[in-house]
Amino acid sequence: MIKRLVLSLLLLVPFDAVAQQQNDAVSALLDNLANRDELKPLKTVIVARYGRIVAEHGYRGHTPLESTNIKSASKSIISALVGIAISKGLLEGPDQKIAPILKADLPASADPRLNEITIGNLLSMQAGLDRLSGPNYGRWVSSRNWVRFALSQPFVDQPGGAMLYSTASTHILSAILTKVGGRSTLALAREWLGPVEGFHIGAWERDPQGIYLGGNQMAMSARSLLAFGELYRNGGRTTDGRQVVPADWVGQSWQRRTNSRFSGDDYGYGWFTRQIGGEEVHFAWGYGGQMLYIVPSLDLTVVMTSQESGPSARNGYRDALHDLLGEIISTVRAA
Repeated sequence: MIKRLVLSLLLLVPFDAVAQQQNDAVSALLDNLANRDELKPLKTVIVARYGRIVAEHGYRGHTPLESTNIKSASKSIISALVGIAISKGLLEGPDQKIAPILKADLPASADPRLNEITIGNLLSMQAGLDRLSGPNYGRWVSSRNWVRFALSQPFVDQPGGAMLYSTASTHILSAILTKVGGRSTLALAREWLGPVEGFHIGAWERDPQGIYLGGNQMAMSARSLLAFGELYRNGGRTTDGRQVVPADWVGQSWQRRTNSRFSGDDYGYGWFTRQIGGEEVHFAWGYGGQMLYIVPSLDLTVVMTSQESGPSARNGYRDALHDLLGEIISTVRAA
């Protein structure tokens, strides 16, 4: 018995030493980011491996516990709520048509193709309706009824066609969740994702009808976003083993449905996928550089939050964040 205990301790020491070496290496990397010009908008970074925080850092007075607008990274949270709704029998599945649920909001002379749009089409940004993100976003959120305005847009592709990234698609999903759940999307999120330790949604914008804006203007801390990422890294289970999001929904969400014509990244149900640092990475991305990265092969979850006052794609900042993740991956591997 004593020999076994001694052997166990001998095996544990090298592991602890390696873990500490990894922590120190990642911490050193994060400590030096404040002086890099390409990362000036960066507010916080958290790196977690095997469910434990390896290192975290706040820059220019920011902290991982402060509330921040995660922008379109919240689309991944809407996707999770849809998966839970399906598991509860409130929705039939990704192939369910949305028109019968939203018949009161359909335009009087509806395009017949509205009857073909499915839950899955909205999740993968393949509804076919004209985009209401980017230059069209302002006129959409200035309308008196965001859901009706979205459903009255002209078709620029067939349902199931090319990816047309539009926050209106995830807002329609928020309206659907509100109808089938009998409560606000925020109330559903707080109940259904409540078992996830550390997860919390703060302020969240609503439309004129009181429907929470699906896929934008959601306040969370970097730590809260990490808790959500860890839920997905663990196949939808909490740290105490409770299945909150169905495991098969996690897989379906990460499965390629289409790809972005802007970045070339694959897109599933509210999640992007690309190769970074030689690994397959699934990520949520919000305007300005609000990032949640999951690297399943390394049991790695990384959160980055940034100033949301400027774009991250056109100015190359998003690519700088991808490169930073590549550095983190290399550092983890080398430690």
